[in-house]
Amino acid sequence: MRRTRRYPVTGANSLWHVYKTVPFFKVVKNFIVIQAARYTPSLAMKNWMYRRFLRMKVGEQTSFALMVMPDVMFPEKITVGRNTVIGYNTTILAHEYLIQEYRLGDVKIGSEVMIGANSTILPGVEIGDGAIISAGTLVHRDVPAGAFVGGNPMKIIYTAEEMKARQNCLPGNENRRS
Repeated sequence: MRRTRRYPVTGANSLWHVYKTVPFFKVVKNFIVIQAARYTPSLAMKNWMYRRFLRMKVGEQTSFALMVMPDVMFPEKITVGRNTVIGYNTTILAHEYLIQEYRLGDVKIGSEVMIGANSTILPGVEIGDGAIISAGTLVHRDVPAGAFVGGNPMKIIYTAEEMKARQNCLPGNENRRS
C-alpha cells in the first residue's frame, strides 16, 4: 500500500500547476544541490548536503551511489535509515504529477537496506529494515523488513524467513545458530 495524499486540479494537467505547489526557487536550489551530490565521490559529503540543504533525514554510514536522484521538489519527505546502500542511478520520488491530480507521500527507507542500481521508489512507500531490492525494481508498494524483492511489477522473491533459511543452508554456515 502507498500512503499518498491526493490533490485534484482543474484545467491543464497537474504539472502545469507545479509552481503553485512548490516554490520555483526551492526547485532551483534543490536541483543544483542534487546535481552536485550526484557526481560527488565523497559519501559523507553527499549525506551532509542532503541533510543540510534538502532537509532529508539520512542515517549514519548510509551510502548514496553515483547518480542517485532524490525527489527534486519534496526531498524533505525522504527518510533513510543507517548503514543503507542506495544503488547507482536509483530514483526516489515523493511526488507524482498526473493529468487531473498530483500526489505527495513520504518515503521511508529502513536501516541496513540494499537497493540495487536503476531502481525507482514511488511516493508513499515504506521499505523495512534489512530489505533487499534487486536492480531495476519499481518499488510501488511497501517492502516488508528482511524481504528480498525485485521486478516490474515488484514481487516478493523471498520473505525474511525464507532468506534466513537460505543463508543458514549456504556452505560454511552448517554451525550457524539462529
